[in-house]
Amino acid sequence: MSASSAASGATTPKSTAPKNKVIISCAITGAIHTPSMSPHLPVTPDEIAQSAIGAAKAGAAIVHLHARNPETGRPDQSPEAFAKFLPTIKAGCDAIVNITTGGAPTMLVSERVRPAAVHSPELASLNMGSFNFALYPMLNRFKTFKHDWEAAYLEGTRDLIFRNTFKDIEFVLATCRDNGTRFEFECYDIGHLYNLAHFLERGLVQPPLFVQSVFGILGGMGTHPEDIAMMRRTADRLLGRDTYRWSVLGAGRAQMPTAAIAAAQGGNVRVGLEDSLWIGPGQLAESNAQQVTKVRQIVEGLGLEIATPDEARQILALKGGDKVGF
Repeated sequence: MSASSAASGATTPKSTAPKNKVIISCAITGAIHTPSMSPHLPVTPDEIAQSAIGAAKAGAAIVHLHARNPETGRPDQSPEAFAKFLPTIKAGCDAIVNITTGGAPTMLVSERVRPAAVHSPELASLNMGSFNFALYPMLNRFKTFKHDWEAAYLEGTRDLIFRNTFKDIEFVLATCRDNGTRFEFECYDIGHLYNLAHFLERGLVQPPLFVQSVFGILGGMGTHPEDIAMMRRTADRLLGRDTYRWSVLGAGRAQMPTAAIAAAQGGNVRVGLEDSLWIGPGQLAESNAQQVTKVRQIVEGLGLEIATPDEARQILALKGGDKVGF
């Protein structure tokens, strides 16, 4: 029996959602890159809000959000930090707001889940397993830092496990159970798909599952086309293709090639300055909107159409932007 048929009464709902529309997600600032790496990385609440609105206007149906301390640029996972830009984004565009529960790999899950629990977004990200999360190789490229925390933060990932245990995942699911938030399930390795299938079998998650395959983080899957194809095949086998909606992100220079491969295979795509600071070889992206525009050109060049926010809501069975807590 497949995972999808065994999941405690969970069945794939019949949908009138548009077919073959590609959902573009944009991850606005993240917790990977530090402010000294690019002058274009959004840090302040206004920078994050305006960058998210710009990405939406360029074609992103979903904006994936982290917060930062406006003075130091350090990741800040307090609900109060998110409250400084969420209303502005909601007023400025119709994009689906996706709040991270990943936060930063140095944070405990009890801290990481708080913004999603307080603000009840349509979507929240959820990492599907523990793994090494290594950023220290970036110290080979970046030598000068404006803030004391940056170099130490990167070096600390040499001996860091990004904790996402089964108990942690259950905690996030239980915390957000009653607010109608659905999840972007971030899968950095093949085992994370097996973990997701486990939660589907238990009936703790329901289709359509929004599966974000992550490639190019040291400690997770690489960016070879065969890695991408294997993740797709494994998700099909474990979950059933009708049970999930597949999206892909590639870190760093792999961002656009990975998106092109995924779109050609019927997947959705994610870009953004969280995942890559670049728009071309040696050329920093000047905005999130610039990356969205480029990936949109790739998608449309393949003869595909991008999904509007409302179409993405249908595809992912979301509750609607009028039912959030901000």
